[in-house]
Amino acid sequence: MADLDWPPESAGTPAISAWHQARSNLCLDFHGDPLRAGLVVFSDGNHHMALGEILAGFLELRPDLQDIFYATTPPQVLVNALREGGVRLGNLVLSRPPNIFIGPATLLGELHTGGLLAAKPTPFARSCGQALLVRRDDGRGIRSAMDLQRAGVRLFLSNPLTEKASFQVYRETLENTLAGHAEVAGLLARDTTVYGERIHHREAPQALADDRADAALLYYHLALRFERIFPSLTWVPLAGSRAEPDFSGHPRTTYAAAPVTAGDPLADEFLEFLAGDEVREIYASHGLAAPV
Repeated sequence: MADLDWPPESAGTPAISAWHQARSNLCLDFHGDPLRAGLVVFSDGNHHMALGEILAGFLELRPDLQDIFYATTPPQVLVNALREGGVRLGNLVLSRPPNIFIGPATLLGELHTGGLLAAKPTPFARSCGQALLVRRDDGRGIRSAMDLQRAGVRLFLSNPLTEKASFQVYRETLENTLAGHAEVAGLLARDTTVYGERIHHREAPQALADDRADAALLYYHLALRFERIFPSLTWVPLAGSRAEPDFSGHPRTTYAAAPVTAGDPLADEFLEFLAGDEVREIYASHGLAAPV
């Protein structure tokens, strides 16, 4: 099996010795120094590539913050951390509370109603649709969603129990794209379908690199990211062409942000930054759209 060489991701952590085990998924989604950081952000991980870039931009505006510590796991991990006062990574406990919580707008609305967030969420970005990630030397010739029906094709999907939100998006995408052409429940139940364990935005490209899957169904912006950082991988549309992918029928996720504590001036400043053109342009460069 081949290990993927993940590039560094941080908003301003100095160059220091690092330790991680790529397959463990323990530390790849915790970025920066929680002791030095003047700002802490909890976010879902599906748009981590754009988030890291805008946080680096905010740090340039506020170098006095020294660093920004941000987490990009599936939302439930961070919701639990918010409720329980921290998260455990092996024997390491991180108890630094966040200034800002970012995630799907529907989830943040529920957290605000439940009293975990200090204000109603502010939408700032939206997904465009879904795509298939495949190996560049794909011997099965997967070029669209229709090819997933062929016998023996191994499809990777996020876990329906540990990543319910993304799995539902992917399932609805298959149902709408393959309407009239396939029984999606049967496709999902095939013994060749591969499910992630906890963090599909790390596990999907690894499954392809390990030759445990032939294609992964992902948000388009994730597939685009993996093509850009892993030369062995590329993306293909479920329908249409690469030049003009057909995202019709694809559910879209709106991403929003909210302060965790009322009267936090730094959180208010960051929310104002999120509403600016710079953030919108960065998210667009990573395949995400402005909110409706």
